[in-house]
Amino acid sequence: MAERAGSEAYEQKQFIESFLKRRHRNDSPNRTIETPAVLKLIGDPSGIHVLDIGCGDGSLGSFLLAKGCASYLGIEGSEQMAAKAEERLAGTSGMVERVFMEEYSYPMESFDLVVSQLAIHYCADIDSLFSSIIRTLKPGGRLVFSIQHPLLTSSYKRAEAGTKRSDWIVDDYFKTGKRVENWMGEQVVKYHRTASDYYEALTKAGFKIERFLEPKPDPSLFENQQEYERRLRIPLFLLFACRKEGKENE
Repeated sequence: MAERAGSEAYEQKQFIESFLKRRHRNDSPNRTIETPAVLKLIGDPSGIHVLDIGCGDGSLGSFLLAKGCASYLGIEGSEQMAAKAEERLAGTSGMVERVFMEEYSYPMESFDLVVSQLAIHYCADIDSLFSSIIRTLKPGGRLVFSIQHPLLTSSYKRAEAGTKRSDWIVDDYFKTGKRVENWMGEQVVKYHRTASDYYEALTKAGFKIERFLEPKPDPSLFENQQEYERRLRIPLFLLFACRKEGKENE
């Protein structure tokens, strides 16, 4: 089976349908843990200009526009996923551009907020990416992003495809680099880095890190107590909130 790098897996019809069904189910960890944490770090989006890297189906853009952000641009490498985002944002001022995060032009000092949900762990060169992001932020602008927790990306071994995990393998943590995961029938390429690697890359690019978060499950967001207890066992996500030095946004 061929390896799918970056957004390539999302061009497969069965994969994208399975992904969106999983992503939007009621007990999805994205709905119950990751997205609430991202929104908390973003805060009030009213009046700000937003770039969303790896925007997926445009769900975040739809929410931010409804909350009053001044402008929204989502970039997405997958043609299939970009089409889903355009469909969701139809009738709003939101824009979607089909382009890989590594190849986007990142215009100078154009955005108040750059946000990314669970996309940056697909990028092979985060040093270049973070340098591009900080250039495209206005002085005082912020970067908020989530990644799959490095404890989950560390091991070269994977649970059997299609099974619900009851235990997690944490191994090879300091052996960073490419990982290939059998995920929903595709061999998906991700890049494992330690939490410190992300911290160092961000500070090297010039960011001031304001928050570092491993979001804990909130029982009020779970319909199933057993699923809540299962999600308490290991952190699924790691989030950063960073700021470009300069005048605070007014």
